[in-house]
Amino acid sequence: MAKLPEAEPNNLNRISSGTGIKGDVKTNGDIRIDGALEGNLVTLGKLVIGSSGKIKGEIECKNSDIEGEVSGKIMVKELLSLKRTSKIFGDIITDKLAIEPGAVFTGKCTMSSNTSNATKPEEGSKQRERPDK
Repeated sequence: MAKLPEAEPNNLNRISSGTGIKGDVKTNGDIRIDGALEGNLVTLGKLVIGSSGKIKGEIECKNSDIEGEVSGKIMVKELLSLKRTSKIFGDIITDKLAIEPGAVFTGKCTMSSNTSNATKPEEGSKQRERPDK
């Protein structure tokens, strides 16, 4: 994830329930999605996906609270919060992750303070393996 400039304060965008968009969305401010987006989303601010919100595509943002559904890769520079109603089908790259009981997540998660290098494990790093039962 490339280094992004700061988000514009007080700049809020919204895709309401009942609205569907096909195509990529880029914004310098925060955005809330209660409708549907089929395409990639890049925001310099916070992304909130409401319980009726659905995104099919890649996401890149500073922070995110997800209550709805995402199918695709999610790259969050700081904190990603998966609420109990969220359904995630895809890989996550983030610095910090909070998952409420009830959330559904199917994919890989990479946690790194440098999300631009998080797609490749560092040389010599140890990876945890789950013991066989």
